[in-house]
Amino acid sequence: FFFPLVTHLGDAGVIWIALGLSLLIPKKTRRCGLAVLISLAITFIVGNVVMKNLIARPRPFIVYPDIELLIAPPSGFSFPSGHSSSSFAAATTLFCFYKKPGIAALVLAALIAFSRMYLFVHYPTDVLAGSMLGIFLALTVCCILHKTDKQTV
Repeated sequence: FFFPLVTHLGDAGVIWIALGLSLLIPKKTRRCGLAVLISLAITFIVGNVVMKNLIARPRPFIVYPDIELLIAPPSGFSFPSGHSSSSFAAATTLFCFYKKPGIAALVLAALIAFSRMYLFVHYPTDVLAGSMLGIFLALTVCCILHKTDKQTV
């Protein structure tokens, strides 16, 4: 019951997109919201569009068809995990701006990432690579935004 629910929080990055859009509303958090959405977009392009199609790794339930899944089988390739990359991209970006909410988001990102292995739709290396990709790209976006802030002052 628990991990199918958690994994669906990361479906299509909807929870993270909603977070980014909601942060755009107040002027005080607008820059963070923009950074979250940019991080998500770049992570999607690099991970889901480029890497998944280049590597073309089949999902574990395809390789081991005797395993009964607790969720509907996802389509597409396995490496890297899109749920993990988008979750860690958004959570890391939020952490760069706001530490306490960022920690909560990182815990949720870790739960979503773990759920992908638990539910047998990703290998551990898919989740690790997706998580690292999301963290790296989010830190890159935050670093670039921080440098542009210093240049405009």
